[in-house]
Parts: sequence; structure tokens; C-alpha cells
Amino acid sequence: MMGPMRPVIVAGNWKMQTTPADAGELAATIARRTNEPDVVRVLCPPFVCLAAVRDALAADPAGRGVEVGAQNVHHELAGAYTGEISAPMLVGLATWAIVGHSERRRDAGETDILINQKVRRARDARLHVILCVGEQLAEREAGLAEAVVRAQVQGCLDGVEPPSIGDQGSIYHRAPWLTIAYEPVWAIGTGRTARGADAAAMAGTIRRTLGDLGFANRGETTPVLYGGSVTSATIDEFLAEPSIDGALVGGASLQPDEMAGIVARAALTARGRGAQPAR
Repeated sequence: MMGPMRPVIVAGNWKMQTTPADAGELAATIARRTNEPDVVRVLCPPFVCLAAVRDALAADPAGRGVEVGAQNVHHELAGAYTGEISAPMLVGLATWAIVGHSERRRDAGETDILINQKVRRARDARLHVILCVGEQLAEREAGLAEAVVRAQVQGCLDGVEPPSIGDQGSIYHRAPWLTIAYEPVWAIGTGRTARGADAAAMAGTIRRTLGDLGFANRGETTPVLYGGSVTSATIDEFLAEPSIDGALVGGASLQPDEMAGIVARAALTARGRGAQPAR
């Protein structure tokens, strides 16, 4: 029996790279090189580049199928939070937001409780949420990988209600409101290598946890992305796993040739699965 059809998503996280002067041209170039309507494509530039990327994509016919995401949101709507950006401020600039990235957990000390608040703010602003989860090397070596990721999913999503049915049909027409990116933090900069089977096993843990939290279809309609330093040379192994629905791409997302290769492979996966973007 065929499983649920989930969209195939490639999201590029540009991190603290590019400026408003060059981000728009880069975004338009990537859009032209990755013109694959079967793949949901998202570019996440720095906050200061959101408008430039949005405008460049809107001005280029090839760019109109590419969506814009933010790399973070604040957990409050407004207030005395110097240098922070709230979810309502992103409306009109972005339609997606990354929440809980491993670098935010590491560098800003973000906890699951705080990330839960960010998920809620992004959801209330009707942004697509890419929630990042993943275990450290010591946790994996101690045999705690599944427990750690399960606890992260539970903590970040506990009590979070999905958007209304009306919003699901109108705002979230290309992908569900929630996507989860599995980051094998233990394999980033450690000399260790994550395999497709590792990501697939964790995708299973993620969806079982979503089911326990009461998500529709026991989490089987929630896309799970691989987020571990993926390149055009490594993406094939992960997309060959039926439970992996794309990638959250880091450094390679700044290189048009790399993005072209990743999205081309993702398009083959989407067509092979016969999946249409979720509605």
C-alpha cells in the first residue's frame, strides 16, 4: 500500500553570509538553475537580505516558484529585545522560518521550552515552520540518540495546536505548516559521517513522537528533512530513503551549481514517488 504523499523540500540556510547588495542576484541565479516545480524550494538569507531576495525572486519569472524563509524568530511578539526580530515583522518578507537550529541551541543557549514559544509565534504569523532537532556526539555514543530527539520533539511541540483548517487549505497549499529537519550534530565537524540509514531511523523516531503528541495521521504526513552538511554528492543516499523528504542545506546552498544538483536529484525523488505538494 502506498504511504502518504509528502512534498519534497529543499531549503537553503545561508546563515551569516551575503549582503543586500549581492543576495538578490544569487537568489535569482539559484532560482533559474533549480527550476523544478515538483520540488518546494526555500531560500533563507540573513534578515537584512530578506527584502532583496524577495524582490529579486518576484522580478524573475523563474523565481516566482521559490519561497523565502527567515533563519530565526523571537519568542515574543514585541518588546525591549534589542537586535531581535519577531514573527509578525516577517509577514510580507518571508513565508517560512527555521526554528531551533543546532547553532542557535549551541550559541544562544536556546532550550526546548523557548523553541516551543518560537514555534507558536511562527505558527500564529502563518509561517511555515522548519523545526530542527538532533543529538550531540556524546549523546549518540551513550546510546541516547533516540531519547534525545524524542525529548526535543516533545518539548518543542508540546501543546502546539496546528493552524485552522481554513489556513491549512489557503496559506499552506504547497507544504504542511510543520516540517522537521533532523540535524546529526554528532557528524558535523567531528570526522564522523551520518548515513542514510541513520537519518531514516531518526525520521521514524520523529514521526512516532508526533503520533504520540496527537498529530494528524500519526505524523506520517509531516515532511522530515536531512540537515547534515548535505551536498550534491551526498544527497542521493538520503533521498533514497522513503522516510526522508528533502534537505536543509547549509554552505552548499550558496553555490548555484551545488543547489542545481541537489534540487535535480530531489525532483527525481518527487516524480518517482508520484507525490504532489501536500494540501
